[in-house]
Amino acid sequence: MNLKPFILVYCVWVTGIACGFTNQDDKILKVKEIEHTGVASFQEVSDLLESQTELHDIDLVNWDAFPYRPKTQFRIAHSNNQIWLKYYIQEKSVLAEVVDVNGAVSNDSCVEFFFDPLADGNYYNFEFNCIGTPLLAYGPTRSDRQFVDEHSIQEQIQVKSTLGTTSFKERTGEFTWEITLVIPAETLIHDEGLQLKGLHAKANFYKCGNKTAEAHYLSWNQVKTERPDFHRPEYFGTVVFE
Repeated sequence: MNLKPFILVYCVWVTGIACGFTNQDDKILKVKEIEHTGVASFQEVSDLLESQTELHDIDLVNWDAFPYRPKTQFRIAHSNNQIWLKYYIQEKSVLAEVVDVNGAVSNDSCVEFFFDPLADGNYYNFEFNCIGTPLLAYGPTRSDRQFVDEHSIQEQIQVKSTLGTTSFKERTGEFTWEITLVIPAETLIHDEGLQLKGLHAKANFYKCGNKTAEAHYLSWNQVKTERPDFHRPEYFGTVVFE
């Protein structure tokens, strides 16, 4: 009898993490559950994140050709089967030209959250430019992505940026901005019925700007590729939802 399939299933059952996507260098992030009755406003989400969660840095420069490191941090929690996520950015210029949902927001000043809920190599890439224009797709690789319907994105994901929602050409100087996100589990349309509480997942958090004055590509967990490439689930860290 060939025992290999049974061994693989055993590893997934015990750890909650697919064996092929575990790396000794992976960071481990525990996502706190925040109890809240009713629908939380953006201000409540922001205040609760500020008071009950820790700051995490997105500060790894993985490619020497792109040394610019804007200060980028985030807080994360979950509540009522929603992911609450807030980014804090300080950078020398900001760009916000993309206004179409599922447009090329990574060309602008952008933050990203790549999330593999089942730790099986299939992940969602949540991307937002600095005025909150979203992109969301799903699949196993960069070349195999399925965009989520833009109306579903607009109806389900809540976004608020301190830079507003109006597009603008690149502005240079010293800029500080924040963006708060509320992502319901229902947004994860390829994982119907998913419950966040107790979930052992894989994820990475990014800051980028392909067409900004100084192109940059920062990550939370290290990405060991020759060129900038965020679509590499084998380099996601571990995220445990308490």
